Amino acid sequence: MSRYKRADEYGLSEEQLKAVAYHEEVQGGHMTNMKYTLLNDLPSFEVYMGWYDLQKGLRDFLSEREFVILSYAISSGNDCLVCGTFFRKILIDSGEDPENLVLSETEQLLWDLGRAIVKDFHNIPLDIYERLEKRFSEKQIIQIIAFAGQMFATNLFVTAAKVDLDEILLNYRKDK
Repeated sequence: MSRYKRADEYGLSEEQLKAVAYHEEVQGGHMTNMKYTLLNDLPSFEVYMGWYDLQKGLRDFLSEREFVILSYAISSGNDCLVCGTFFRKILIDSGEDPENLVLSETEQLLWDLGRAIVKDFHNIPLDIYERLEKRFSEKQIIQIIAFAGQMFATNLFVTAAKVDLDEILLNYRKDK
């Protein structure tokens, strides 16, 4: 049970409605329990929706699957029910078994980075940095790490606020 109400339970202000419209029309996002909870504070909502801007930058050089693998590595590694289940759904809907992923070299690198960030971001193994530097430009590495931080923050918010799992995700839970 969510600790906090969704903003739409109170009726949305004109500013909140504009933020929702921008998110759906420009950023291409769908409103979820997490987003409606964040919408209680418009600056918080806008900061977290920066996730979409970072994602757009990554999509210039990562495939959809590479992006999902990085996000799933972080979210499942953080035991984030909402985010982990969201990326699990994407994998399952594309015909994959999230428990038995076969990863390309780049996907394995992104998985290893995501898991290392979750485990101890103070001590990411040197070999991961070396592999990143062989595969990506410095700017791209910055983008990947910035996105990983945003993904981690999203996991933190959803878990700490005890945001309810969206109904569309219920059948994709690992422990269902």
